[in-house]
Amino acid sequence: MFDILFTILGVLALICLWVLIFDSNRFVVVHHKIEDERIKEVCRGVVLADLHNKCYGRENERLLEAIRQCRPDFILVAGDMLTAKPGKNPGAALHFLKLLAAEYPVYYGNGNHEHRLKLYPQKYGRMGEDYERALKEMGIRLLVNSHISLPNHGIVIYGSQIDKQYYKRFRVAHMDGGYLRKLLGKPDRNSYNILIAHNPDYFPQYADWGADLTLSGHVHGGMVRIPILGKGVVSPGIRFFPKYDGGIFYRGRALMLLSRGLGMHTIPIRLFNPAEVLAVDFAPKQ
Repeated sequence: MFDILFTILGVLALICLWVLIFDSNRFVVVHHKIEDERIKEVCRGVVLADLHNKCYGRENERLLEAIRQCRPDFILVAGDMLTAKPGKNPGAALHFLKLLAAEYPVYYGNGNHEHRLKLYPQKYGRMGEDYERALKEMGIRLLVNSHISLPNHGIVIYGSQIDKQYYKRFRVAHMDGGYLRKLLGKPDRNSYNILIAHNPDYFPQYADWGADLTLSGHVHGGMVRIPILGKGVVSPGIRFFPKYDGGIFYRGRALMLLSRGLGMHTIPIRLFNPAEVLAVDFAPKQ
């Protein structure tokens, strides 16, 4: 009896190991469609998050080709394309972004790793300044508590960078109702407002501020997802079974697309949780 049990457990362990290796080195493209009366013309955005310097093929050729096949009008980056680690070269992320920027408009919202580089120069030296300068030289529009209007599309894209206190471990820190308005001002009610906000924990506050669509990452899909239930196990904030782990979420008419991300760091695993690229079609509401 015990021999049979150990055999079954061994087989299951081998299956999990194979899936872990497989899922940690692949990505899928997930399509979404959004319609709104304020959107003026059909367009497509590709959303990228949490690459953390990972490469899919030589010079990220697999990832780049998948994006090309989506035929986007623009790229929306939801943060953490690199990993903040003293002395770590962000060359892989920068090279990939340079290739993207040569073909598409790129709108970039910071994650906690980009923010950390600028926040602690005593630890990271000039890494934050050098990275930001490189993005600007590529023609990438960096949205740090700022916005850009795409009048032909009827869309305004905002990028928020919230304070480090909102990335605490074990708990979600309280965010005052007026905090986002102080950072971002008032949203343009005559346009469709997209907010790039790396941390999904504050989706209710983003929606209440006026974001019609929030684009987030950070949680990596919970690293390990439970088959059938499809629930992420743990967030970077060390919270088990986080409410916002990946996929689409609603608050009234507002919605959040939460990317499961493209890379890994610290605990470099994905199990039943492939990385993903989001392709979002925007269209006028009929």
